[in-house]
Amino acid sequence: MASPSLPPSVPSQTAAARFARIPSSVSLKSTSSSFKIPHGQQQQGQLENLHLVSLSKQGKLKEARDFLKQMDEAGVLVNPHSYESLLEACGKMASLSDGRLIHRRLGNPSRYLENCVLKMYCACESFRDAEELFDEMLEKDVASWGILISGYSQKGRLKEAFRLCARMIELGIGLNSTVFTNLLKSLSDPSVLEIGEQLHSLVIRTGLSTNVSVITAISNMYVKCRQLQRAKLVFDQMVETNAVAWTGLMMGYTRAGKQKDALALFIRMLKEGVEMDQFVFSITLKACSGLEYLNLGRQIHGYIVKLGLESDVSVGTPVVDLYIKCSCFDSARRAFKRISEPNDASWSAIITGYCQIGEFEKSLQIFRSLRLKDMAMNSFIYTSIIQACSALADYNMGAQAHADAIKRGLVSYVHGESAMITFYSKCGRLDYANQAFESIDEPDTVAWTAIICGHAYHGNAFEALKLFRRMQSSTARPNEVTFIGVLTACSHSGLVTEAKLYLESMSREYGVDPTIDHYDCMVDAYARAGLLQEAYELVKNMPFEPDAMSWKCLLGGCWIHRNLELGEIAAGNLLQLDPDDTAGYILMFNLYGSHGKWDEAARVRSVMGARKLKKELSCSWITVKGKVHRFIVGDKHHPRTDDIYRKLKELNCSVTDVESIHLTEEDVSFGLPERKQLLMEHSERLAIAFGLISVPNNVPIVIFKNLRACKHCHDFAKHVSMVTGHRITIRDSCRFHHFHLGKCSCDDYW
Repeated sequence: MASPSLPPSVPSQTAAARFARIPSSVSLKSTSSSFKIPHGQQQQGQLENLHLVSLSKQGKLKEARDFLKQMDEAGVLVNPHSYESLLEACGKMASLSDGRLIHRRLGNPSRYLENCVLKMYCACESFRDAEELFDEMLEKDVASWGILISGYSQKGRLKEAFRLCARMIELGIGLNSTVFTNLLKSLSDPSVLEIGEQLHSLVIRTGLSTNVSVITAISNMYVKCRQLQRAKLVFDQMVETNAVAWTGLMMGYTRAGKQKDALALFIRMLKEGVEMDQFVFSITLKACSGLEYLNLGRQIHGYIVKLGLESDVSVGTPVVDLYIKCSCFDSARRAFKRISEPNDASWSAIITGYCQIGEFEKSLQIFRSLRLKDMAMNSFIYTSIIQACSALADYNMGAQAHADAIKRGLVSYVHGESAMITFYSKCGRLDYANQAFESIDEPDTVAWTAIICGHAYHGNAFEALKLFRRMQSSTARPNEVTFIGVLTACSHSGLVTEAKLYLESMSREYGVDPTIDHYDCMVDAYARAGLLQEAYELVKNMPFEPDAMSWKCLLGGCWIHRNLELGEIAAGNLLQLDPDDTAGYILMFNLYGSHGKWDEAARVRSVMGARKLKKELSCSWITVKGKVHRFIVGDKHHPRTDDIYRKLKELNCSVTDVESIHLTEEDVSFGLPERKQLLMEHSERLAIAFGLISVPNNVPIVIFKNLRACKHCHDFAKHVSMVTGHRITIRDSCRFHHFHLGKCSCDDYW
């Protein structure tokens, strides 16, 4: 016999005894099999219903079904609250079959439970079931209408939602604030502005124009429909405002690029003493980032610290982003450390910051840590990591990141695919870059530019120009960077006439105004082709003041074609603009040396010593079996040093004429006798020798170098490719060189 019921706060002895039989973890980890109900008990079932609610809140619908059967067998009733929780879980998990099962169990439910079933069908997008139930309901209330209207509007089915509104009006049922709010929230595109205007008019006629939630929804509707003036008008007429109204209008201004208007609203909030939340600060900081208002951003950051909100991720992340955008990485790093639980956006911001200051290895270190911890990622993280791998020419890590992004569905369609094209191009895998490009359905300007530049820097001028013509037939329009790629392709391949035509057509045909960089490309094209007088005239007469690169391009051409007179003019102007440019001194030293003017060459060397010019350490690296092997000039630290130098001895061409040994960036700090020996031990020669003893004959040797390849090593690579038959690819600081059977893809035009 059932024990007398006690007040809810005092459980019966029987209930307490049964509760003691439930393991403490039952509602968290156990399945229904660990909780058995004795047969024949006719209890109110408080504990059983509690367990059923727990299972539904955890989304364990299978266990909940099994437990329902046990409750039925034991004769324990399921209370309305349990049914509500079960139906809510079915809706959240879009489990229509379980939802229908629960619906069938209800029999003759209350109106409240009918509304719960209706909400479940809408959440599962089973609007046929929802309409059938709605039509069968004998007692519909405003909530019933609102649930179905909200269900349709949330799924973008505005026609059905407004059909129901019309029926309500015909039946004389008043639309309440909830219905209006849900309908207005669904209008998020300028194409539905007219509908929004009609709703606004209806709100006024129904007397709800002073309702805060409704009028806020109207203001936000105008924001989403890009009617900011009307949104502001509605906002200013509000009798009472809330944080949602303020942030909605501020967000509208920020998205429209009107960050100053957003900040004006923030100042107004401060003056009016409006209570601010995390979202207000988040939007305000984004506006500061967009304008790079560092001082104002710092003041807002200080206010956030006073309020104790800097550890909140929704506020801390925009603070980090602000400092990164304003190139204050130390401040960004400190702000990041104060975020209690960084999310994917926080990690993305700090990784971007490390990439921005050139600490690419650190960004990869963070990425590896996030992967090990299986933390949430976003497409921006992968884009930054791919860009870091491009800068480091880390093919293995970049390929892994690409595969991981595809697996997670996080390849950004805005920048990620273009980053992949650039990455594969910079790692010497132009075949993969082409595949990545051709896989894009409708390449945008960034993607077209990436593949054109990729071919340009690989010396494939005709392919680059062919791609540019394809781009002209697409919907994408070339930009400034696109033309840098096109002009570079022409310059590196001797297509002077074509380069001139493209430069002249930029503004006239494409609406892209040439910059100093485009004119420098043209100077470079003239200079490489030996048209030094034309290059000099262009430098003097172009519509910009020549920069250091203008004169350096001319000086490079003078060295190639041994024009000392113009070379001295170019060097003088270059070193006046940039007196610490090591390359300028090196080119002049070699130019004087090629004319036998060793006194002048010695003076150049003396000036370099007096200025204590610091050069970047030359380094070449090669990846073999997933491991990166790095070499510097004269390096003898590699485990296979003896094998490497033995191979070099076999291959090195003898250099006996001291005057033919030119000064390079690799051996600028050494004297002439030392240079003769070290020339044989330049970093790329060591890398080539290691590649020959480590890589099979049918696999290309791919080497990367941080400085320009010198002529001697360029000739050495051609010689090696001829005598060994091995394909060799070297990427120096300016372009790719593909060597095969004694020839280079640049045709010695570099």
